[in-house]
Amino acid sequence: VQLVESGGGLVQPGGSLRLSCKASGFTFSSYAMSWYRQAPGKERELVARITNAGGSTNYADSVKGRFTISRDNAKNTVYLQMNSLKPEDTAVYYCKSRQWGNDYWGQGTQVTVSS
Repeated sequence: VQLVESGGGLVQPGGSLRLSCKASGFTFSSYAMSWYRQAPGKERELVARITNAGGSTNYADSVKGRFTISRDNAKNTVYLQMNSLKPEDTAVYYCKSRQWGNDYWGQGTQVTVSS
């Protein structure tokens, strides 16, 4: 199982970024996928989750209405569209796949929201 995130960077408050997570080594369309984030000095937290076929999503209250999770099973990729970014969104963002009780993580991508 390999998960590779991309798309992070430095953005001004109010800006947007789209993160991507390319998956390989497993049947991507069979598993729900999640995005987590971890800010300095804080615990890793769930940001958004999407079911295997993309029919259901859920979000942390702090990002509802601003972030959108989606997936393209033909491309083995899950996305996180982040709009109206705030300084408190600054964190390393990780994608995760849980398979039969095992959690697989990507290496993370840094998102910094600052003027």
